[in-house]
Amino acid sequence: MPLYKTITPNSQTTVKIWKITESFEDLMSRVDLKQSALERVMGMKSELHQRGFLTVRCLLRELGYTDKDLFYDDCGKPHLKDGKQISITHSFQFSAVIISDLIVGIDIEKQREKIKRIAHKFVDYEEDYLVEEADDYVKKLTLIWCAKESLYKLYCTPGLSFKDHCLVIPFSLEDVETIAWIDYKEKKSRYDVEFLEFEGFTCAYAIA
Repeated sequence: MPLYKTITPNSQTTVKIWKITESFEDLMSRVDLKQSALERVMGMKSELHQRGFLTVRCLLRELGYTDKDLFYDDCGKPHLKDGKQISITHSFQFSAVIISDLIVGIDIEKQREKIKRIAHKFVDYEEDYLVEEADDYVKKLTLIWCAKESLYKLYCTPGLSFKDHCLVIPFSLEDVETIAWIDYKEKKSRYDVEFLEFEGFTCAYAIA
């Protein structure tokens, strides 16, 4: 059972990361899905997405929950029946879940050169401290994306823009944490963002 990493950022929050090595059939045998979840996973065209979906349910089990404890609101935001806050993510061979008493968001992304082509869509303020020629440019872009995606999941407000409303203050990849802000409709909100890198991936999670 490849539970890859468990992180406890504070006494109210737990992060668990799974490395997906199992087959679809193996993962299906480990989980008990409600009918709507079963229909959803069987309707997915990509086995990679199916396996990501199922490992999230495996992570729920690791955290003491089942698929029946999870539901989604009209915006697609996940919730737990006991009122705990939850955010989920998966990318290629990794998936992760964060559960907390606090409002949280999490994202994992693979570090890829192609992110340079879309940087203009999500980077604004950060251009002031990014150096395109630097060796760590792709890693920093990936982290900024993960941080903003985490904020987006946490804030869950239609109309929120990565580029126009979210900003990440200057950071070093060695810091493992930074500060991010949402500036939306005259309301400014500050968030702590923690991050880590592993096997060519970046994971970031925001905590309110």
